[in-house]
Amino acid sequence: MRHPFIGTVCLVGAFALSACTDNEEANVERAIQDVNAVDGTNLSDVMLTVADPDEGVVYFQRTLQDNPDRIDLQRGLAISFVRAKRFTEAVPAWQRVVKHADSTDSDRVDLADTQIRAGQWDEAEATLDAVPPTHETFKRYRLEAMIADSNQEWKKADSFYETAVGLTTRPAGVMNNWGYSKLTRGDYAEAERLFGDAIRQDSTLFTAKNNMVLARGAQRNYTLPVFPMVQTERAQLLHTMALSAIKQGDTETGKALLRDAISTHPQHFEAAVRALRALEDA
Repeated sequence: MRHPFIGTVCLVGAFALSACTDNEEANVERAIQDVNAVDGTNLSDVMLTVADPDEGVVYFQRTLQDNPDRIDLQRGLAISFVRAKRFTEAVPAWQRVVKHADSTDSDRVDLADTQIRAGQWDEAEATLDAVPPTHETFKRYRLEAMIADSNQEWKKADSFYETAVGLTTRPAGVMNNWGYSKLTRGDYAEAERLFGDAIRQDSTLFTAKNNMVLARGAQRNYTLPVFPMVQTERAQLLHTMALSAIKQGDTETGKALLRDAISTHPQHFEAAVRALRALEDA
């Protein structure tokens, strides 16, 4: 008479044990998913920073196959294309991000940046025009300034550059761009001032140093400015100044500067030697 009761108890126990096992497996599965999510986030960060850019592209392409609607992965792929300088592929990647329901104005600015890198200036201008004026960031104004430059809208460019400088703690790059804009307009003195400001902000910015030498050369000032430079940089800047002098018709000054560049360079300075030989042969 007691057997049915015992059987019932055993059956209930079996169900309870099964339920416990199912719960434990579910908990383990959730834990594994949480760990994978954390690992995936960390791996994505690595792929966007220290990893080889092309490896980042492969990683995000592969991960998107299983999660095609995740905007963070779409962004990761677009950023990786840009890091790899694959701008033609980066543009449609950013366009997919912008079409996502969770996209932001920053994504549109990044699309415009990539379009400029791909040489799509008109498209970049249209993209920025669609960004509301309330989105006031350094990157947005830097791009606006570059587009105004390309359209030769100088007043707008100056206004955008000035605003961009005020929105960053590292303005050297945009100061250099602003200076180059002044250089192309023929405002050499103002260009020289801006390049000097850029170098004071970042003494390692060789592009600004080279541009400053061009601005001085355009004014027939063939002395190197005073700023930090290593021996190789000094030789290269002397070479730039020599070419500027030759362009201005000051050939003898250019020859002297080329000789100075050759003697200054710690190694064989082929470009300067070739230029000097051509001048002497002529």
